[in-house]
Amino acid sequence: MAFNIVLVEPEIPQNAGNIARTAAVTGCKLHLVRPLGFEVSDKYLKRAGLDYWHLVDIYYYDNLKELMDKYYVGDNFWFFSTKAKHIHSEVRYKDGDFLVFGKETKGLPEDLLKAHYDECVRLPMREETRSLNLSNSVCVGVYEGLRQLNYAGLKTEGEIPKR
Repeated sequence: MAFNIVLVEPEIPQNAGNIARTAAVTGCKLHLVRPLGFEVSDKYLKRAGLDYWHLVDIYYYDNLKELMDKYYVGDNFWFFSTKAKHIHSEVRYKDGDFLVFGKETKGLPEDLLKAHYDECVRLPMREETRSLNLSNSVCVGVYEGLRQLNYAGLKTEGEIPKR
Protein backbone atom coordinates (compact mmCIF):
# COMPACT_ATOMS: atom_id res chain seq x y z
CA MET A 1 0.00 0.00 0.00
CA ALA A 2 2.92 2.40 0.62
CA PHE A 3 2.09 5.78 2.13
CA ASN A 4 -0.55 8.46 2.14
CA ILE A 5 0.75 11.84 1.01
CA VAL A 6 -1.21 14.75 2.46
CA LEU A 7 -0.94 18.27 1.04
CA VAL A 8 -2.55 20.89 3.26
CA GLU A 9 -3.69 23.88 1.21
CA PRO A 10 -1.16 23.49 -1.62
CA GLU A 11 -0.71 26.67 -3.64
CA ILE A 12 1.40 25.87 -6.70
CA PRO A 13 -0.04 23.57 -9.37
CA GLN A 14 3.35 22.44 -10.67
CA ASN A 15 4.29 21.19 -7.19
CA ALA A 16 1.02 19.29 -6.83
CA GLY A 17 1.50 17.79 -10.29
CA ASN A 18 5.03 16.66 -9.46
CA ILE A 19 3.79 15.18 -6.19
CA ALA A 20 1.00 13.35 -8.03
CA ARG A 21 3.66 11.84 -10.26
CA THR A 22 5.65 10.76 -7.19
CA ALA A 23 2.46 9.18 -5.82
CA ALA A 24 1.89 7.36 -9.11
CA VAL A 25 5.37 5.84 -9.36
CA THR A 26 5.47 4.82 -5.69
CA GLY A 27 1.90 3.61 -5.22
CA CYS A 28 1.09 6.28 -2.63
CA LYS A 29 -2.36 7.77 -2.21
CA LEU A 30 -2.68 11.55 -2.49
CA HIS A 31 -4.89 13.53 -0.10
CA LEU A 32 -5.54 17.21 -0.89
CA VAL A 33 -6.86 19.50 1.85
CA ARG A 34 -8.72 22.60 0.68
CA PRO A 35 -8.50 25.40 -0.10
CA LEU A 36 -6.32 24.63 -3.10
CA GLY A 37 -4.39 27.46 -4.72
CA PHE A 38 -5.33 26.20 -8.18
CA GLU A 39 -8.08 24.48 -10.11
CA VAL A 40 -7.76 20.73 -10.43
CA SER A 41 -8.08 21.21 -14.18
CA ASP A 42 -5.09 23.59 -14.21
CA LYS A 43 -2.87 22.91 -17.24
CA TYR A 44 0.31 23.19 -15.14
CA LEU A 45 -0.98 20.61 -12.70
CA LYS A 46 -1.79 18.18 -15.50
CA ARG A 47 1.48 18.78 -17.36
CA ALA A 48 3.61 18.18 -14.25
CA GLY A 49 1.80 14.90 -13.58
CA LEU A 50 2.33 13.82 -17.20
CA ASP A 51 0.31 10.81 -18.21
CA TYR A 52 0.25 9.22 -14.74
CA TRP A 53 -3.03 10.67 -13.50
CA HIS A 54 -4.89 7.40 -13.99
CA LEU A 55 -2.42 5.74 -11.58
CA VAL A 56 -3.08 8.11 -8.67
CA ASP A 57 -5.81 7.70 -6.06
CA ILE A 58 -6.69 11.28 -5.05
CA TYR A 59 -8.95 12.24 -2.16
CA TYR A 60 -10.22 15.72 -1.25
CA TYR A 61 -11.09 17.20 2.16
CA ASP A 62 -12.54 20.53 3.18
CA ASN A 63 -10.12 20.81 6.12
CA LEU A 64 -7.41 18.87 7.92
CA LYS A 65 -9.71 17.99 10.82
CA GLU A 66 -11.95 16.04 8.44
CA LEU A 67 -8.99 13.92 7.29
CA MET A 68 -7.60 13.41 10.79
CA ASP A 69 -10.98 12.48 12.25
CA LYS A 70 -11.19 9.77 9.62
CA TYR A 71 -7.65 8.32 9.77
CA TYR A 72 -5.57 9.54 12.73
CA VAL A 73 -4.95 6.81 15.33
CA GLY A 74 -2.09 8.40 17.27
CA ASP A 75 0.97 6.90 15.60
CA ASN A 76 0.28 6.97 11.88
CA PHE A 77 0.80 10.65 10.96
CA TRP A 78 4.12 12.41 10.37
CA PHE A 79 4.05 16.19 10.07
CA PHE A 80 6.89 17.64 8.00
CA SER A 81 8.12 21.02 9.18
CA THR A 82 11.32 23.05 9.38
CA LYS A 83 10.43 23.54 13.09
CA ALA A 84 10.56 19.84 14.05
CA LYS A 85 13.04 18.25 16.44
CA HIS A 86 13.26 14.83 14.71
CA ILE A 87 15.11 14.35 11.43
CA HIS A 88 12.98 12.52 8.86
CA SER A 89 15.33 9.53 8.79
CA GLU A 90 15.35 9.06 12.60
CA VAL A 91 11.73 7.95 12.87
CA ARG A 92 10.28 4.57 11.88
CA TYR A 93 7.62 4.69 9.21
CA LYS A 94 4.97 2.02 8.83
CA ASP A 95 3.13 0.94 5.72
CA GLY A 96 0.09 3.16 5.33
CA ASP A 97 1.43 6.09 7.37
CA PHE A 98 0.32 9.61 6.46
CA LEU A 99 3.08 12.05 5.48
CA VAL A 100 1.65 15.54 5.96
CA PHE A 101 3.02 18.66 4.26
CA GLY A 102 1.89 22.27 4.53
CA LYS A 103 1.44 25.00 1.99
CA GLU A 104 4.46 26.39 0.19
CA THR A 105 4.38 29.85 1.78
CA LYS A 106 3.63 29.01 5.42
CA GLY A 107 4.00 25.30 6.05
CA LEU A 108 1.69 23.63 8.55
CA PRO A 109 -0.23 25.61 11.20
CA GLU A 110 1.77 26.17 14.39
CA ASP A 111 -1.03 24.96 16.67
CA LEU A 112 -1.02 21.64 14.79
CA LEU A 113 2.76 21.34 15.15
CA LYS A 114 2.59 22.10 18.88
CA ALA A 115 -0.19 19.55 19.41
CA HIS A 116 1.80 16.84 17.58
CA TYR A 117 5.37 17.88 18.32
CA ASP A 118 6.69 14.33 18.76
CA GLU A 119 5.23 13.39 15.37
CA CYS A 120 6.94 16.26 13.53
CA VAL A 121 9.95 15.62 11.32
CA ARG A 122 12.30 17.85 9.36
CA LEU A 123 14.71 17.58 6.49
CA PRO A 124 18.23 18.74 7.36
CA MET A 125 19.25 21.96 5.58
CA ARG A 126 21.87 24.64 5.83
CA GLU A 127 21.02 27.15 8.53
CA GLU A 128 20.90 30.15 6.22
CA THR A 129 18.23 28.54 4.02
CA ARG A 130 14.48 28.66 4.58
CA SER A 131 13.08 25.50 3.06
CA LEU A 132 13.25 22.94 0.30
CA ASN A 133 10.73 22.95 -2.55
CA LEU A 134 7.51 21.18 -1.53
CA SER A 135 7.60 18.53 -4.25
CA ASN A 136 11.24 17.75 -3.42
CA SER A 137 10.41 17.50 0.29
CA VAL A 138 7.59 15.06 -0.41
CA CYS A 139 9.86 12.93 -2.59
CA VAL A 140 12.59 12.80 0.07
CA GLY A 141 10.06 11.84 2.77
CA VAL A 142 8.35 9.18 0.67
CA TYR A 143 11.57 7.55 -0.46
CA GLU A 144 13.00 7.46 3.08
CA GLY A 145 9.86 5.65 4.21
CA LEU A 146 10.06 3.28 1.25
CA ARG A 147 13.73 2.62 1.96
CA GLN A 148 12.81 1.61 5.50
CA LEU A 149 10.20 -0.78 4.08
CA ASN A 150 12.76 -2.23 1.62
CA TYR A 151 10.87 -0.66 -1.31
CA ALA A 152 8.11 -3.25 -0.92
CA GLY A 153 6.04 -3.55 -4.08
CA LEU A 154 8.39 -1.46 -6.22
CA LYS A 155 10.70 -2.51 -9.02
CA THR A 156 14.22 -2.24 -7.62
CA GLU A 157 16.29 -3.71 -10.44
CA GLY A 158 16.88 -2.27 -13.86
CA GLU A 159 18.60 -3.31 -17.02
CA ILE A 160 20.82 -1.19 -19.23
CA PRO A 161 19.41 -1.33 -22.77
CA LYS A 162 21.61 -3.09 -25.33
CA ARG A 163 22.65 -1.14 -28.41
